[in-house]
Amino acid sequence: MKQAILLNPGPVVLSDRVRRSLQQPDLCHREPEFFDLQDCIRQRLLDVYALDDADWVAVLLSGSGTSAMEAMVSSLVPADGELLVIENGVYGERLSEIARVYGITHTAVAHRWDQAIDLDRVEQVLQQSTAFTHLAVAHHETTTGRLNDVTALAQLCQRHKVKLLIDGVSSFGAESIDFDQWPIAAVAATANKCLHGIPGLSFVISLRQQLNQCQPRTLYLDLNRYAKAQAKRGTPFTPAFPAFYALDAALQELADQGGWQQRQARYGQLAERVRQCLHSVGIEGMLPAEQSSVVLRSYYLPPGMSYKLWHDYLRDQGFIIYAGQGHFSSEMFRVSTMGQITDQDIDRLCRAMRAGILEGLNSSASGDAA
Repeated sequence: MKQAILLNPGPVVLSDRVRRSLQQPDLCHREPEFFDLQDCIRQRLLDVYALDDADWVAVLLSGSGTSAMEAMVSSLVPADGELLVIENGVYGERLSEIARVYGITHTAVAHRWDQAIDLDRVEQVLQQSTAFTHLAVAHHETTTGRLNDVTALAQLCQRHKVKLLIDGVSSFGAESIDFDQWPIAAVAATANKCLHGIPGLSFVISLRQQLNQCQPRTLYLDLNRYAKAQAKRGTPFTPAFPAFYALDAALQELADQGGWQQRQARYGQLAERVRQCLHSVGIEGMLPAEQSSVVLRSYYLPPGMSYKLWHDYLRDQGFIIYAGQGHFSSEMFRVSTMGQITDQDIDRLCRAMRAGILEGLNSSASGDAA
């Protein structure tokens, strides 16, 4: 089967280097060869943002990005703490859902999904209570492609002595995360998005001091249990070791290509080409480019076309786009530029999109989309 170009926000098209890494020998997860690999990955993750291992620790988890989010929130908010959650999309709302499931005292500042964070409202809530210990936010809200203004949030948190819990699942490795200036307690992320690994492995980058204060609410996702075991070259449960091979290769590749800054520039270049192409045929983004991540952009559907028709047409051309969520499902589609995507791939995509839009997909397949 010919490889489709995945323009969805993970999993991504793998490089040959990462794909070859999956052909390495099977490992027992209680042997030194596995622990050498685990140690190497944990250090490489800190190296992505040049973090000092005296202050920060990378904790590996077998599971999707949501498992890292859940481990972070359930482990790091203390029993007597209170969490403030920013919601302006599915993933902010997921942070609130995690808090509800674990019975964590929390308050949500809810916004429309297409709305930027209202900093005045957030500050008003922070001023109403001194009980808040942590604030949780999705850095890149993949629902719309919005890159939330965490720098401004961080300034509020510093004034109110609140620690940040960041969902960096679709931003880690391609967007700026200021570990020096933001009052970060932890960042949750995953292997199979901006890092170009495979699904099945996620991680939390945490302040060591915060880990020492963990009060676990779960067995399998107890962050401190993993941190203690990994520090002693162990693992509490059977890991998804093929994903370890892939992430190690992907992190080496990221470093060889110039690090997250170069990846950000590359994504941005490809995303801008897609934006200009769609603009040339009258299709606009839901958000201004300057408010969007380089990782993913959202666009209004071509007039008269359903998402299914547009998706199926582009799939036939060799490209997988992504639907809108919730009430946006009938209005928009999303295009991500993560993964091993070439300039030639984007050339072909733009030709296909222009042709489909200008031809009206044969008058919207004779009315199927009406």
